Amino acid sequence: MPAISSLLILPGLLCDARLWRDQVAGLAGEAECLVAETTLDDSLAAMAARALAAAPPRFALCGLSMGGYLAFEILRQAPERVERLALLDTSARPDTPEQARRRRGLMALTRTGQFRGVTPRLLPQLVHPANLEGPVGQEVIAMAERVGKEAFLRQQAAILGRRDSRPDLPGIAVPTLVAVGEADALTPPALAEEIAAGIPDARYLAIPGCGHLPPMEAPAQVTDLLRDWLRGG
Repeated sequence: MPAISSLLILPGLLCDARLWRDQVAGLAGEAECLVAETTLDDSLAAMAARALAAAPPRFALCGLSMGGYLAFEILRQAPERVERLALLDTSARPDTPEQARRRRGLMALTRTGQFRGVTPRLLPQLVHPANLEGPVGQEVIAMAERVGKEAFLRQQAAILGRRDSRPDLPGIAVPTLVAVGEADALTPPALAEEIAAGIPDARYLAIPGCGHLPPMEAPAQVTDLLRDWLRGG
């Protein structure tokens, strides 16, 4: 039987451990999973320091969206502790000026008491059209409500301050999986392809029938992907 791995898992913006619930359950007995706390800090450097303090000495690292930005920061702070890397639905690029302007606008609205979290109007940016109705959409909305406005502001500030990680890609020397929902509207497949092309020998996969949140939209497939990745596939 393969040795049990330690797996540090990083949620995205307005996400909590529910994002990875099915993967944590599905990998039980194969990986000791730790979902990082990403709601308390307003910089990726501080988030990474908090995650590293809670993590075992060596671990596999998996992040989605903002969790991918955080994974790059963890690699900058402690590359020797990361055994393998999985990046889902994320980007190595910093915000464009327009993206930063929109992000600051959402933060300003939130500070005036207009925090909207994830509403039905915003769901099409996050999930595949087939998942708009039903439990996935409802759970995404509930997850954002649990995270709440103060954590949203901290996370957005952290995202705004992130570095351009593209120059770091060629130096990533661990086995790497790069995956993305084929219908991801927030971080489209082209951004995942860019990451995979920049990391030596990275494996790239587009996940059909998914938008920005494959761990919730295709839980069994993502669990199988991570199991194969942990085993060295």
